[in-house]
Amino acid sequence: QVQLVESGGGLVQAGGSLRLSCAASGRTFGGYAMGWFRQGPGKEREFVGAISWNGGRTYYADNVKGRFTISRDDAKNTVYLQMNSLKPEDTAVYYCQAGAMYGSSWYGSDYWGQGTQVTVSS
Repeated sequence: QVQLVESGGGLVQAGGSLRLSCAASGRTFGGYAMGWFRQGPGKEREFVGAISWNGGRTYYADNVKGRFTISRDDAKNTVYLQMNSLKPEDTAVYYCQAGAMYGSSWYGSDYWGQGTQVTVSS
């Protein structure tokens, strides 16, 4: 099993930045691609972006491309989501998920974190 714990959420003004972390423990973290998702109030959970198992590839949803960056540090068993130029519509609970990435297709596992709240004020 893989246990995932997100942190780094909070309240930020529009135009600001936050960096979320997703710390993994348990089964080997390095073999998994890692994805970020979010769920805004009254909305369905949506894909934000993902990073391949070796960090060599990333891809992002169009609405965050150019503003968000995903990275990973396998020595720390942690994946990061750097969020810049935040907008009120980025307000959501953010989740990480372990999975696999083939091209631009994401295949999620059952391993999710508990989520961290990000609130962007206007």
